[in-house]
Amino acid sequence: MIFTTKAEYGVRLLIELGRSEDSGPVSLKAIAAGEGLPLAYLERIVALLKKAGLVEATRGAHGGYRLAKPAAEIRMDEAVTALEGAVAPMSCFVDDRPGSGKVLCSHHDDGELCATKLLWMRVQGGVMDALHRTTLAELVSFGTPEPQLLKIGTDA
Repeated sequence: MIFTTKAEYGVRLLIELGRSEDSGPVSLKAIAAGEGLPLAYLERIVALLKKAGLVEATRGAHGGYRLAKPAAEIRMDEAVTALEGAVAPMSCFVDDRPGSGKVLCSHHDDGELCATKLLWMRVQGGVMDALHRTTLAELVSFGTPEPQLLKIGTDA
């Protein structure tokens, strides 16, 4: 399963907003420059995150984007789903027709007969579980260097 750059850039954008959580709104231009990301693409990505209720915009001279809720309450499954849509290990795994909710199969008329369905359901479940267990706050703190501790009373 390979996620697109929408997920990669979107998570990086969320991390930057998480780092600035107490500082107020941040401009996309500043994030694009700081992360080396294309501004036009970030504008499309932030629209998806805004639609999902993960970020909010402030207009004006000191405007920009900020998290719509605390970083500790943003789980990566909701972020990645907002950016990628259905997360599936195989293209035949998700039937996105309204109301279906079934697994499609390229070699059976009925996805219920697919012999590999159990494997792909477990793969998807594992990925979604890992995303659900990971919060934005964890990613923000993971990417922040720890302060250097001074050692007192040593000859070093």
